Amino acid sequence: MNPLSRTAAEAAIAVPAEPGARGPAGALDSREPNSAAAQRIEISVGGMTCASCAARVEKRLNRVDGVTATVNYATEKATVTADQIDPDALVAAVEAAGYTATLPPPPAEPARSSGPVDPATGIPATGTPAALDDPSDAATAARQRLLISAVLSVPVIVLAMVPAAQFDYWQWASLVLAAPVVLWGGWPFHRAAAKNLWHGAATMDTLISLGTLAAFGWSLYALFLGHAGRIGLTHPFSFALGNAHGSDSLYLEVAAGVTTFILAGRYFEARAKRRAGAALRALLELGAKDVAVLPEDGSAERRIPVGQLTAGTRFVVRPGEKIAADGQVEQGSSAVDASMLTGEPVPVDVGPGDTVTGGCVNTSGRLVVRATQVGGDTQLAQMARLVEQAQAGKAQVQRLADRVSGVFVPVVIMLALITLVGWLIADAAPATAFTAAVAVLIIACPCALGLATPTALLVGTGRGAQLGILIKGPEVLESTRRVDTVVLDKTGTVTTGRMTLVDVLAAPGEDTDQLLRLAAAAEDGSQHPIAAAVLAGARDRVGEVPVASEFESLDGLGVRATVDGRHVLVGRPRLLAESGQSLPAELAAALADAQAAGLTAVAVGWDGRARGLLLVSDRVKPTAAEAVAELRRLGLHPVLLTGDNAAAAAAVASQLGIDEVIAEVLPAEKVAEVIRLRERGRVVAMVGDGVNDAAALATADLGIAMGTGSDVAIEASDLTVVRGDPRVVADAIRLARRTLAVIKGNLFWAFAYNLAALPLAAAGLLNPMIAGAAMALSSVFVVSNSLRLRRFR
Repeated sequence: MNPLSRTAAEAAIAVPAEPGARGPAGALDSREPNSAAAQRIEISVGGMTCASCAARVEKRLNRVDGVTATVNYATEKATVTADQIDPDALVAAVEAAGYTATLPPPPAEPARSSGPVDPATGIPATGTPAALDDPSDAATAARQRLLISAVLSVPVIVLAMVPAAQFDYWQWASLVLAAPVVLWGGWPFHRAAAKNLWHGAATMDTLISLGTLAAFGWSLYALFLGHAGRIGLTHPFSFALGNAHGSDSLYLEVAAGVTTFILAGRYFEARAKRRAGAALRALLELGAKDVAVLPEDGSAERRIPVGQLTAGTRFVVRPGEKIAADGQVEQGSSAVDASMLTGEPVPVDVGPGDTVTGGCVNTSGRLVVRATQVGGDTQLAQMARLVEQAQAGKAQVQRLADRVSGVFVPVVIMLALITLVGWLIADAAPATAFTAAVAVLIIACPCALGLATPTALLVGTGRGAQLGILIKGPEVLESTRRVDTVVLDKTGTVTTGRMTLVDVLAAPGEDTDQLLRLAAAAEDGSQHPIAAAVLAGARDRVGEVPVASEFESLDGLGVRATVDGRHVLVGRPRLLAESGQSLPAELAAALADAQAAGLTAVAVGWDGRARGLLLVSDRVKPTAAEAVAELRRLGLHPVLLTGDNAAAAAAVASQLGIDEVIAEVLPAEKVAEVIRLRERGRVVAMVGDGVNDAAALATADLGIAMGTGSDVAIEASDLTVVRGDPRVVADAIRLARRTLAVIKGNLFWAFAYNLAALPLAAAGLLNPMIAGAAMALSSVFVVSNSLRLRRFR
C-alpha cells in the first residue's frame, strides 16, 4: 500500500482526545465541552499591550456560559470552544474587557469587527486576523514614533543634566521639545491607561502614564506658576538628598526620557514577537496556483485557478509540477517527491490506484489524477490547521513585571496619595507635599522594569544572530530552562537530507570504476534523486562519464540505456530479477545487510548479467554525534523521531549514541508523539527542518528549527539555528538560558531599586530630580547588565 494513502486527517484522529487530556498547550482543562460536536472559533483581539491584557480577556470569555477560551498574546487570538457558539456574546465579552474583537469572516464576506474600519479598504483597522495581518505598517508607525521621540528627547536630557549647556530660556526650549514626546510619543501608554482605568484595571501602562504626566505636569506648574521660568535659571545635577519645595525644579527630562525608553523597549519587544500568520502563509504557498483539468467529455485540457478545482475532477500533472490536490492516480506512473509531507528524500513511486497528496512534486512521468480532497480538506490545509492550533494553544508566559503589576501599580498610587496627605497633615507646604508625592510616582515609574526583558532579549538575540541563532521572544527563554528532553528529527537535522553514494559493490571479476561509470551514464537521463546521487558520486570518484543512448525510464523500477555498446539496466534489484539477471550469492548477502542497515541498494547489470550494487543513503552530519553529546552534558535526553523506516532510523541512532528511537511516523503522528512525551511528564524541545515538522515544532514546549530547512518550520519554531550544524542547537539552549538568567537579574535589581527608593521618596528625602536620576541609573544598570551577553561564547 502506498504510504501516502493515509491522510493527515486519519493520523490526527489517532491523537488522544480524552476529556481532561493534555492538549497542544500542555494544560489540563476540566471545562472542555463534552460534546463530540463541540464548535471551535478563533477571534482576533485588538488593543492588547501586555500579557495581563490577554489574561483579562481570557477571564471575561470564560465567564460566558459553556465557553472554554484561551487567549494568546503572541498571536493576538482567542481560541474559543463551546457546544453552541454565540458570536455576539463573545464579541461583547471582549469589548467588556476593553478590547476589540474580529470574528472570522464567512466565505466571500468581510470580517465582523468591533473596532474601526478603514473606509478605503473595508478592512478592520484593529484586530485583523493574525493569519492575514501584514505587520509592516504598524511596525513602521512604531519605529517613526520611537525615532521622533528619541531625536526630541536627547537635547532635553542633555540640557537638564549638563549645567554648562543651559543657555537663557533653555527650560522653555526643553518644554517645546518634551511636550510632543510626552503627549504624542506617549499617547499609546496614556490611551491604554485610560482604557484600563475605565474598566477598573491597572497595568504597567498606568504607572508609565501617571509618572510621565506627573513629571510633565509638575514642570508646567514650576514654569508657569513657580520660579522655574525665570531667565538665567540653572538646573544643577546632584545626588545630594534633601527636603526641597521643588517649585523651581523641572522634570521634563524625566517625562521625555522615560517615554522614549519605554517606547524603545516596546518596539524591540514587538520585533521579537512571533507572527503566527507567517507560518500559515508559507504553508499555503506550497500549493499549486493553477491546474490543468481534463474534461470528462474528452475535450482538450485547460488550465484553471486551483481554487476552482472541485472533488471528482480529473487533472494532469506533468514532470516538475506540483500536484494541485489530494487524489487518486488513474493513468501514468511516476516518482513523487513527498518530502514536504514525510521529510524523507527518497521519492515515492506511484501508479494507477495509488493516492497522491496536494503540494507534492511530480518528478518524472505524466500523471492523470482524480481529485478526492480539495481546498481546506487537503492534507496541506490540515497541516496548516495543525500548526495554527498548536500555536494558538501555546502556554501563555507572563513576564514578572506584568504579573505583579496588578498589585504593584495600585500600591504605588496609594503610597503617593498617602505621602501627599501625610505631608499636608504635618503642616508642610503644598509644594513640598506634592514634590514628595511626585517623587514617589517617578521613582516607581517602571523604566528599569520595562527595559529588563527587551534589552536583555535584544543583546541576547543580537549575539545569537552573530552565532547563527535566532530567538523569537521572551516566552522562549522560560521554556529552555525547563526542557529535559530533545526530540531530533532525522532527515535534514542530524543527516544532510540528500541522498549520497555510500559504497560500490562489484560482483567477482568486475571493476568497480567501470561499474560506477556505466551506471552513472545510464542514470544521467533520469530526474530521480537517487540517480542524481549516483551521478554526483561517479563524477567525484571517476571523473566524467560517457554519454548514453536509447535511454528509457522504467516507471517505478529504474532505467535502461545503451552505454559504450552495452545494454545497461540500473534500478531496483527486482528490475534485474525480472530480466533474468539474478544477483550472485555475495551480492545477495550484501543486499540483505545493506537493507538491514537502512541503506538503499541500486542494482546494476548489463549484457544479461548482474554486475554489482550501488549503495546510497542520507549521510549523518559530521558534527551530529558531538551535538548529541553536548545535549547530554546539558542534562537533556535525546530522542530520534523520523518518518523513515525503522532500520534506517536505528542505524542513524547507533551512530549518534541515541537510545530512544521513534520511526515511521507521519506529520500528525509526530504531533501525537510530542504530546505523548509531555503527558509522561517530559518538557520537550523539538528540533526539525521540514514542513512535516512544523506542527510538532509548534506543539512542543520549545521548537527549534534548522535554518537550512523550510520557511514553514522556521516560522513555527521558537528558536532558529541559521546554519545546518546541529551543534548550534546546544549553543542556542545555553544562550537562551543565559539570557533568561540576565532578565531575572535585571528584574530583581529593578524591583530592589524601587523597594529601597520608595521609602526615601515618601519621607521627602528624594526630590523628583534625584528620583529621575536614580531611575535613569537603574536603567543604565539594566542595560549594562544585559550587555554582558555580548561576551557569550
